[in-house]
Amino acid sequence: MSRTSRIAGAVLGTAALTVSLVACGGDSLEEGKKGGSGGASGSAKGSLVVGAAAFTESKVLAELYAQVLNDAGYSATVTTVKNRELYEPSLEKGEIDVVPEYAATIAEFLNAKVNGPKAPEEKPVASGDAAATVEALKKLAEPRGLKVLAVGGAVDQNAFAVSKEFAEKNKLKTLSDLGAAKLKVKIAAGDECEIRPFCAPGLKKTYGIDVTGIDPKGVGTPQSKQAVKDGVDQLVLTTTTDATIESFGLVFLDDDKKLQNADNVLPVVNAKDAGSPEIAAALDKITKVLTTADLAELNRKVDAERAKPEDVAKAYLQSKGLVSK
Repeated sequence: MSRTSRIAGAVLGTAALTVSLVACGGDSLEEGKKGGSGGASGSAKGSLVVGAAAFTESKVLAELYAQVLNDAGYSATVTTVKNRELYEPSLEKGEIDVVPEYAATIAEFLNAKVNGPKAPEEKPVASGDAAATVEALKKLAEPRGLKVLAVGGAVDQNAFAVSKEFAEKNKLKTLSDLGAAKLKVKIAAGDECEIRPFCAPGLKKTYGIDVTGIDPKGVGTPQSKQAVKDGVDQLVLTTTTDATIESFGLVFLDDDKKLQNADNVLPVVNAKDAGSPEIAAALDKITKVLTTADLAELNRKVDAERAKPEDVAKAYLQSKGLVSK
């Protein structure tokens, strides 16, 4: 799932949705669960449920979190829930203890939930500044019983790429370079790019890029990237963790003026059940090490090589010395 899809979900607001949450192996979410305060079956430190949304990257991140928590002495399992509208209320209730999140997107989701569905557009709290975005997130999360842990350098947000040939010919490294070059640009993206502030309107306003049209081939799809490779389009909208850019002969242009909001990866936990310093310390081991390039490669192994999220997570953690072998 792209960041565009996550943003669409974030601004849906507070629709009352009910779901039966199914843990891996069919266990009840509450069976034997004692949060981080000890006494649960299977672990002296207690059992924890890590929530994952139904897309590859979220599943990989959830496995990283669960495995590092297991290594720290907890009994952690991963539960996949379709989307944020379903798992966030469960996080507040303590049915889920930990989720991997994206700073800007969860901030605007809670902004909509607290201040109304139009708030993300009319009074946004997220920006391209990760620290400021996290502070705004904390103010919205803490009254709801949620604790926001340390933010890392790994980020999954909108990104734009051009062909290597196009970049070399026009000496392009940044989106500012593209704007200064005064080139006419057609974007391969979803059709919503025409009106989304982080896409065509933002490129025009922030960078002065001459966008002549949108080729509606989708966000980061093979068809979109092929169109740019073939020169049919000049720019493709994808995400920073797209691991197939190089295979299409494309390169990212740096968002040097920070048009995109800071969707850095960070854990959000239920403060009552998983707010202990020990849990924060365990998860922070991943946050400090994980990079955007790492995340892209983990995604590639699952999507392209058909590896299991739990297997790629285990191999990564062992390679970084974050868990015992």
